[in-house]
Amino acid sequence: MSTRRTFVAGATVAAAAPAARRTEPLALNQGRPAVSLPPDRHAALTKWPRFAAADQQAVLDLLENNRYYQEIPLLEQEEKQFLGVPFVKAHCNGTSALMSMFFALDLPPGSEILVPSYTASATIAPMRFFGLVPVFVDADPRTCCFDLHHARKVITPQTRAMVPQHAWGLPCDLDEMTAFCRERGLILCEDAAQSHGATLQGKPTGAWGAMGIFSYQTSKVLPAIEGGLGMYQKQEYFERAAAFGDYTLPATFPAGSPYRQYHDTGFGPKFRIHPLAAALARRQLAKHPATIQLVNRQVRQLNDRLLQLPGLSEQRRRKDMERVHWASNILFFDQAKAGFSKEALLKALQAEGVLAAAASYPEQHRFTLYREARWWHHAPRIPDVLPGCAEVNRKAIRLPLFTSEAPELIEQYAAAFEKVWAHRAELAKLS
Repeated sequence: MSTRRTFVAGATVAAAAPAARRTEPLALNQGRPAVSLPPDRHAALTKWPRFAAADQQAVLDLLENNRYYQEIPLLEQEEKQFLGVPFVKAHCNGTSALMSMFFALDLPPGSEILVPSYTASATIAPMRFFGLVPVFVDADPRTCCFDLHHARKVITPQTRAMVPQHAWGLPCDLDEMTAFCRERGLILCEDAAQSHGATLQGKPTGAWGAMGIFSYQTSKVLPAIEGGLGMYQKQEYFERAAAFGDYTLPATFPAGSPYRQYHDTGFGPKFRIHPLAAALARRQLAKHPATIQLVNRQVRQLNDRLLQLPGLSEQRRRKDMERVHWASNILFFDQAKAGFSKEALLKALQAEGVLAAAASYPEQHRFTLYREARWWHHAPRIPDVLPGCAEVNRKAIRLPLFTSEAPELIEQYAAAFEKVWAHRAELAKLS
């Protein structure tokens, strides 16, 4: 186990001879790799999700006590307090939360929804079941997030709602988006699947819009293996979404609810979260702020050093934002400023032992589903090109997150990058 004393000693030694390390041959050319931590230790420090003994015990206790379904309302109450919102519903995954949200909109077929192309299919594909029309919006190349400037260009009188996604855990400019939606009469629905715990101006993502969703899937910031959550500012939205996916709930609605009459049937799907997932999510939520703090602190320790290298930058973050990191530490690589190619960079870093990879993310507007009329009541509006998405995918690279204290590994990663940059002229020949 690393202690403060061993970390300080290690850092002092590292600072004493950084130049010598940088002038060593690249591992590509039979040099010694900069990352010397054993692979099993490397994997342990970047492991996700992390379920502690207490998390595992909670699942075992639930299996023994036969009070399975009590976990669901407890999770929902705790999430309401965490997010500061009036209504939430736990779903079996983020996709079912999105589908319930689109049902809750209750819009006439042919209504247009502004959606990001730089996202997962679940953000968009379920719209087809309700006759909704996806209108693809570009990504801001500085953030990877929904480009409000482009959205202003593609809105029409048929546009009724907007679904921005907080990419890689970075909040969108929700204050500007809220103002835009108010100005144009749009319903703001947030895809916060990747950003549980992030805030703008102290207000959580997922709590700015009329509705929002989160995911508890294994890779997500708050993991419960599978699961999701819907947030609703209005009781009508909540009741409609809840009745859609859980036939047991309409009987609990107030007498005046228009959805109480469906207490025998619901609306068909069953999207209730599994009680074991709810139990895991509750335990993860209790330690969520501390987990976010640990990951963010170590990303900053590494990135503050890497950003001194020409050609490297990170997602633009406003001072009034507190972000989280989903799945990866995302960096942008500018080949012109660095003087060598992204392919050469990744090859060199991987040889040094760094778990680096290209961060290409799907551009939904390119996929077959949206181009075949038979799947849609009204065809999606598909652009020829979205330059912001293309630029992000051209420049982005991904590094692992350090999910346990990892001062030695952070130092070795930084040394690997500095060593690669010291050999830029050599790598330029490989480009």
